Amino acid sequence: MKKYILIFLIPIFFFSCSDNGFNNKNPYLPNYSFSVLFNLNLPAYSNLKYVSNAIYYSGADVGPRGIYVFNTGSGYNAFDAACPNQPISSCSTMTLNGINVVCPCDDEEYSLFTGQGKLQYPLKQYRVEVIGNSIRVYN
Repeated sequence: MKKYILIFLIPIFFFSCSDNGFNNKNPYLPNYSFSVLFNLNLPAYSNLKYVSNAIYYSGADVGPRGIYVFNTGSGYNAFDAACPNQPISSCSTMTLNGINVVCPCDDEEYSLFTGQGKLQYPLKQYRVEVIGNSIRVYN
């Protein structure tokens, strides 16, 4: 009898796990491999020491439009600065608006806390690692 219960319970464990539909792939934004280190002692990045502050970093090494790095209070988020629901164009660099970023192509706002907006694709998120008094953002 115990064998039957075990055989019945094992498939439940395999099918009960879910990834909640998380998918970081976006047909509008290509994948780039990069690694950038931000020293929080430098004046350009010192805003990241405070909760709800963001910085914009643009460089050829981080993608087509740069990245936004944001202090959530419990850690850091890093997102691509290109509009996630628009093809790369002259208007597809998002602008900072408080704790949100806005796509000038369609005036859509995305939260820097969650990366979510109202359209199909959320902001493309990158990995963040805190190393002493520096933050490493990489993909």
